[in-house]
Amino acid sequence: MAMNLNEIETLIKEAIPDAIVEIQDLAGDGNHYSATITSSQFSGKSKIEQHKMVYNSLKGRMGNELHALAIKTKED
Repeated sequence: MAMNLNEIETLIKEAIPDAIVEIQDLAGDGNHYSATITSSQFSGKSKIEQHKMVYNSLKGRMGNELHALAIKTKED
């Protein structure tokens, strides 16, 4: 079962409370998303560390309920 935009945003904001999350459904199929996440918690972290924070927030759903998520992170 696919995840919707609100579920993805909620999970990210639970793990990164100050996050500003912008999500787009790339294919209109509920399986391929792009997310831009802006947070002060990314400050001083490498892009890899920032992306790990986002993937960890999804609690194992990446590759299961969530098929594809392109991530762009920004420091606030």
